[in-house]
Amino acid sequence: MKYILGLLLTTTAILTHAQELFPQQCIGKWQGTMQISSNGIVRDSVKVLFTAAQLTSESWTWRMEYLSPQHPAVKDYVLKLKDKAKGIYSTDEGDGVELMDYQFGNKLYSVFEIPGVLLTASYELINSDTIVFEVTSGKKGNTTGKDIFNYSVGSVQRVVLKKTK
Repeated sequence: MKYILGLLLTTTAILTHAQELFPQQCIGKWQGTMQISSNGIVRDSVKVLFTAAQLTSESWTWRMEYLSPQHPAVKDYVLKLKDKAKGIYSTDEGDGVELMDYQFGNKLYSVFEIPGVLLTASYELINSDTIVFEVTSGKKGNTTGKDIFNYSVGSVQRVVLKKTK
C-alpha cells in the first residue's frame, strides 16, 4: 500500500510539474559564469545574471546580463507564448526581431540563421534550481551529397546558472 501511495504521489507531482509552462518554472534570479570557447578551446569567461519574471499570463521578462569588465552587455528580451499545445514560444528581441523557441520536456530550443552563420540556443531546466544555457554557432561548410550541407561548430557559449532567489 505504501508503495502504491508513493507511486501515485510521485506520478501526480510529475504530471503537475509537466503541465506548468516552461518560463513559469524559470521565474527568479539566477547566476553563473559563462565559458566562451572557439575551436574547442576556452577563450574567455564572464559572470552572467539571468532574470525571468512574469509580465502577463503569456509573456515573461527574459533578461541576461553579461558582467564583463571590458564589454558589459544586457539582453533585455521578452519571451512570449505562441502555442501552448505545441510548446511554441518566441523570444522578442525588440525592433521587430523574434526568434522562435520550441519546448521539449524541460528544454527550450531555438535554431536560427544570420547571414552565413547558423546558431542554436537552448535553456535546460534541471531540478528546478539549475538552468544550463548554451549557444553554438557555425558557418555553412561543404556539401556531402544530395542537398546535405554541413555546418561547423566554431563557437560555444555555455553557462550553468544556479537559482539565487
